[in-house]
Amino acid sequence: MRYIERVADGELDRALRRAGAVLVEGPRACGKSVTAGRRAASTVRLDSDPSIAAQVAVDPALVLEGPSPRLLDEWQLYPTLWNAVRHAVDDAHERGRFILTGSTAPTGDAIRHSGAGRFARLRMRTMSLWESGHSDGRVSLEALLTGEPPRASESGLGFDDLLRCIANGGWPGFVGLDEHETVESIQDYADTVANVDVDSAGKVRDSARVRRLMVALARNVATEVTVSTLARDEASLSRDAVREYLDALSRIFVIEDQPAWSAHLRSSATLRQEPKRHFCDPSLALSLVGGDATALRGDLRYAGQLFESLAVHDLRVLSQPLGGAVFHARDSTGREVDAIVQLRDGSWAGFEVKLGASAEAVDTAAASLAAFADNVRGDRAPVLTVITGMGASYRRADGVNVVAIGSLGP
Repeated sequence: MRYIERVADGELDRALRRAGAVLVEGPRACGKSVTAGRRAASTVRLDSDPSIAAQVAVDPALVLEGPSPRLLDEWQLYPTLWNAVRHAVDDAHERGRFILTGSTAPTGDAIRHSGAGRFARLRMRTMSLWESGHSDGRVSLEALLTGEPPRASESGLGFDDLLRCIANGGWPGFVGLDEHETVESIQDYADTVANVDVDSAGKVRDSARVRRLMVALARNVATEVTVSTLARDEASLSRDAVREYLDALSRIFVIEDQPAWSAHLRSSATLRQEPKRHFCDPSLALSLVGGDATALRGDLRYAGQLFESLAVHDLRVLSQPLGGAVFHARDSTGREVDAIVQLRDGSWAGFEVKLGASAEAVDTAAASLAAFADNVRGDRAPVLTVITGMGASYRRADGVNVVAIGSLGP
């Protein structure tokens, strides 16, 4: 199968040049092993090699022997390898020695010995529309964030194509399957998360309760649904139990909250602090509620929620190499911004997400962005953009950009 170029390729190359070991994390089946394997000179697959347990029991350093960079795939199955890698990097004083891939965030000893100064961390996600080939990439996010106006005629991604992209997701391993097979594969993925994967994040949990909580999250995707509401919807879990289950799902990268932004406002309004809830891929949320692309056509409100989640997902993928982090904001007067990309230098850009591209929808979104930006203290004016499901990409007379997601790229 042809390798699909990923935004993470360049990030991994840069990380190997600056650190002794690189930890590549992300949800299962997002492409970590394949991407890392293309950079590795040797590989040990810890989830399938039967000799590994004996080697680790005798001397974990035995597993590290091999040409560099050496890939330790699914390293978290043998947590003692973390310290073995840490010591090997210290002893050799060489960069680019190891790549560790994992579908579970490190805990325990790995947290106590964080590897600061030795490990670079790289978060991988499922494919953005640009990576999957559904966006032509004529509008560069990097250029947009520097103030360059977008300019692109209508993208080739039509409305029904967009709904199919949401339903099929950005899973590299499902490329080549037909729509029915893809939907079934995502359903299998959700079942595996509830029945098997979530237990890898710690103690054994009730799979039925895990699934009910995931369904409650799916219904409320891209919203600020509270722990209390999730506990009430799920019915059989306390708020503390919901928090613990959410933490377990986060540690296996199945969910990724969008934190609230902090800023100083000119008015007495206060910013809400609840995160927005997202799955690692919007297709997983749709699968959990039993839907597909056809069903989305009949529920445009939910399609809008999933489209916002898709836009946030793609902004995360495309802004990460730029040092960007993606937040959301809502103040106590109701003014909101669906996504805020903040860069390391403190500059920020605001994005409103609209499934439709009608003049009325864009006007409303642009006015909302401008009103919010006017209320934020700062030395630099932010870049403001409305992301639409289709249409052309351009800069309006008021300075607000309009960008179709089918034209957005790195």
